[in-house]
Amino acid sequence: MKTKVTKEEGQITVAFTGRLDTPAAQEANPVITPLLEEADKTIILDCKDLTYISSSGLRIFLTLRKAAEDKGGKIIIQNINDDIRSVFMMTGFLNLFEIR
Repeated sequence: MKTKVTKEEGQITVAFTGRLDTPAAQEANPVITPLLEEADKTIILDCKDLTYISSSGLRIFLTLRKAAEDKGGKIIIQNINDDIRSVFMMTGFLNLFEIR
């Protein structure tokens, strides 16, 4: 699992590569946690190369959403594949996030 953060004027993009399972979510936490302080911006979660997401991975997305909601920011999820879309549909995440 790889997590890459890029920052541009008022926008942060987090690109996930591989499987976001429980061990990977624990590895991603030190990368994601500092973003909670910047949740007043637009944060794009790019899932183009994400092949799997577990409940631990979903929890990361939900934590970012709550921080953005509290600080007036915005979370956008883009480029999800059909398998990830199915997980989002089953868990109700499609209704919680802006999906592009």
